Amino acid sequence: MSSEIYRSASRAARSLLFYASKHKHHVSSKGRTAAAAAAVSYKGTVPALASFTDSTNTFNRWIAGALALPAAAYMLQDQEAYALQMERTFIAIKPDGVQRGLISDIIERFERKGFKLVAIKLVVPSKTFAQKHYYDLKDRPFFNGLCNFLSSGPVLAMVWEGEGVITYGRKLIGATDPQKSEPGTIRGDLAIVVGRNIIHGSDGPETAKNEINLWFKPEELTNYTSNQEKWTYGVN
Repeated sequence: MSSEIYRSASRAARSLLFYASKHKHHVSSKGRTAAAAAAVSYKGTVPALASFTDSTNTFNRWIAGALALPAAAYMLQDQEAYALQMERTFIAIKPDGVQRGLISDIIERFERKGFKLVAIKLVVPSKTFAQKHYYDLKDRPFFNGLCNFLSSGPVLAMVWEGEGVITYGRKLIGATDPQKSEPGTIRGDLAIVVGRNIIHGSDGPETAKNEINLWFKPEELTNYTSNQEKWTYGVN
């Protein structure tokens, strides 16, 4: 939702600035600077944009319109502020996926969709660590087996970023049981049995937050703007 608000604000900002460029004789450069500064410093919103018509009051309406834009429209110019608005999910390629040489195939699927990799590392988790990861399953009969397997070899831990990345990441991965996964999904194409389903993905926002915090330190997460984002999320 926040990303939709940002894009809407961005569209409004572009329309406003386009109008200003077409009506320079109504808007002084000093006035444009003041309006932009006011819009950036304003922390909320005011009533809807004034309608723009050619009249002696055009400049005043332009100012009112600028103030109606949330500061977020201008913050889009700051790559870190924009990156922090995007959804993030935790994805791990389990020991079987690593040992079978499927890392590049799995990463490629997320990249081809348009998601952005913001953290990655290869680790061998201890069993104690695996128990923390699967804490919500501690009362299930297969809990011990899960922990033994996750700690049996290298795991490629990753954080991916993008709009809807949690929900679509799960679709991209496929059902827990590979035999119930659709062709085209990671598990549907690359796995056969539940015990060796090669990949893990967060199942919701709260889980994603907890898993990212468990596997990564804050300084290991990168905020940046990818050059492809304007082609993936661009507004015409």
